[in-house]
Amino acid sequence: MASILDSVNQRTQLVGQNRLELLLFRLNGRQTFGINVFKVREVLQCPKLTLLPRLNSLIRGVAHIRGQTISVIDLSAAIGGRPVQDTENSFIIISEYNRSVQGFLVAGVERIVNLNWDSVLPPPQGSGKSNYLTAVTELNNELVEILDVEKILDEITPAKTDISDDVAANLSPITERKRRIMVVDDSAVARKQIVRALEPLGLEIELAKDGLEALRRLEELVKDKEDIDEVFGGIISDIEMPEMDGYTLTASIRDNPKLTSLKVILHTSLSGVFNQAMVKKVGADDFIAKFNPDELAGAIDRYLKEA
Repeated sequence: MASILDSVNQRTQLVGQNRLELLLFRLNGRQTFGINVFKVREVLQCPKLTLLPRLNSLIRGVAHIRGQTISVIDLSAAIGGRPVQDTENSFIIISEYNRSVQGFLVAGVERIVNLNWDSVLPPPQGSGKSNYLTAVTELNNELVEILDVEKILDEITPAKTDISDDVAANLSPITERKRRIMVVDDSAVARKQIVRALEPLGLEIELAKDGLEALRRLEELVKDKEDIDEVFGGIISDIEMPEMDGYTLTASIRDNPKLTSLKVILHTSLSGVFNQAMVKKVGADDFIAKFNPDELAGAIDRYLKEA
């Protein structure tokens, strides 16, 4: 266990190489799940939890860790499984998503694995819209499920998606900026949040579920065009996505003469461990941590006016 704890840190050397590291864990049963190490602050034996009145039923309590009070979510119960029973022999994964820190209660933590994003695939067709998977991969002939944590968190504490009146009042007139953009994110919840936040801009929004799908679509659109400016004003892309991550997508866009002028905003829940140097290295125009509708709408309005 100590080796796992020692290994959970910021692996910035993987950034831009279409690679990731997964921390593998179990809930109830033999199924293995994974979470990107970039999202993990630390892994701890579950401490004593304090119960508070009127907590969401999926929150087992709060823990006081390093001067911070952290809600501990029963991850098994959150995806419709049996709650973790033996908390004393369980663990919590302290993670940072969407500008907040929370703990996930899990039954056991196994190891860290290093793999290519192209070996991480979207959930199988037929798994339904109600599933909590954002991707799957296979290790040693065993399926590893990567959970859509953004969906889980949004069900517990729904994110604010409407922009403020002040921001709405200062948006540029539609006639002064381009109107078509692409949103790339493997989380259906995240895509809906972005679309809702950008509704006041009156945009035509095309959606893609991962970087490879987005790149193929962009290449198709410019096949008979001089450059992408004739078609799109910008792209909002997540970083963590199956098959091709946002860094690799951005670098591929910059390497294509017909796409290189496209404005690219990286929009990710990697708020606590993001390496700004990598944004410049791959050529992105901006980085916005999820999820602040005012920041996102304001940035898109500005970039589309400049495009």
